[in-house]
Amino acid sequence: MELISPIDAVFLLAESREHPMHVGSLQLFEAPEDAGPEYARMTYEKLLADNEFHPTFRKQPAKWLGTPQLAWTQAENVELAYHLRRSALPSPGGFDQLLALASDLHSTLLDRYRPLWEIHVVEGLSDSRFALYSKMHHALIDGVTAQRLLQRTLTNDPAATDTRVPWNLPRSQRAPKPSGSLFGGIARNLLSAANSGPAALRVARAALLQQQLTMPFEAPRSMFNVPIGGARRCAVRSWPLERVKQVKKATGTTVNDVVLAMSAGALRGYLIEQNALPDKPLIAMVPISLRADEDAGDTSGVKVGAILCNLGTDIADPIERLRVVSESMRRSKEVYNSLSPIQTMALSGLMLSPLALTFLPGMLSLANPPFNIVISNVPGPKEPQYWNGARLDATYPMSIPFDGQAVNITLTTNGDNLDFGLVGCRRSVPRLHSLLDHLENSLTDLEQAAV
Repeated sequence: MELISPIDAVFLLAESREHPMHVGSLQLFEAPEDAGPEYARMTYEKLLADNEFHPTFRKQPAKWLGTPQLAWTQAENVELAYHLRRSALPSPGGFDQLLALASDLHSTLLDRYRPLWEIHVVEGLSDSRFALYSKMHHALIDGVTAQRLLQRTLTNDPAATDTRVPWNLPRSQRAPKPSGSLFGGIARNLLSAANSGPAALRVARAALLQQQLTMPFEAPRSMFNVPIGGARRCAVRSWPLERVKQVKKATGTTVNDVVLAMSAGALRGYLIEQNALPDKPLIAMVPISLRADEDAGDTSGVKVGAILCNLGTDIADPIERLRVVSESMRRSKEVYNSLSPIQTMALSGLMLSPLALTFLPGMLSLANPPFNIVISNVPGPKEPQYWNGARLDATYPMSIPFDGQAVNITLTTNGDNLDFGLVGCRRSVPRLHSLLDHLENSLTDLEQAAV
């Protein structure tokens, strides 16, 4: 029996029917040219034959001292046919039907009496593609690590036919370390910082106030910052990375700045459409790696920040909005880069600490939200990827909305594309799919204004 870390236990304790606490991913594949109509079925059967499991995929909550949120146990027998499922879309097999299925799957709780993961092979798409929907509990694995795990099943060799499965991957040369996901990595930083004493927190807070940066609770109330229900709606779309890079070059900003400004314009358009745009700018929480490109191979030290970014949603001009976003991110990064690793932990913890209040009954109605939305950009492969000879067309991350944060925007790089995954509370966020059109309109406005 293994004790569950305090941070991981939070995700089990906070979970309810209204608050599923798993992260997901929807991957779309194009079968090889010589594949027959039974390719998806044969792929499923090939996966079903691999009955070896990494210990992570055997973990399930065990009762210790009377509660199932304090310890893990290793399941002796894992029923793979339960965790790996095969589904088929009804005719005509449109993309909207796939998203409806993914939304339903993302809304349902994982079974606490089994290891906390599921993978669904989905066939029946009218364009002959097939999909994999995966979900894993955040107590088991964080969102960034889950994405990296799925990436390790892929190869850049289209001729490779060995089918790697996430539950039985060969050991990597370097043991994985906690990543910069929204809660897993940053919250662990907070726990470590608490052990270092209050001095580091005071230094980090002083750095913030000196720079007059965005602090928690400066965000306005919005229609996104409300209690949520358990049903989810997912919306996904891909954009060419080159379009974003062209805006970046023309404006002297970064790819992440442009993505945030693109999202800010979309949120502004959506809220205007709903007659719900606050007078003050929305504030986004942006998990971000602070590791320089030349340090990419160095895993020592803490290089993850929880940045609060002014989205400039009160500004109509797209270039001025991008300038506000870029300046907000630049100043925050400068503060982080001036801190020691312990101070970086403390500052990330300071930014996220108000989230704990959202778990207390009635707190949502007593104060402004610590921030309005989470926008996360997860690194992905830069080259085309393949799995069992099938080309990966898209990989859409699906994260966790929670009380006070009714919608989440997460995106990842996939070769020449940026794949966006939006997840919202079905009750609180009407017509979530319209945000996709607003994202396109926002990017077009930036392109035209940057000329």
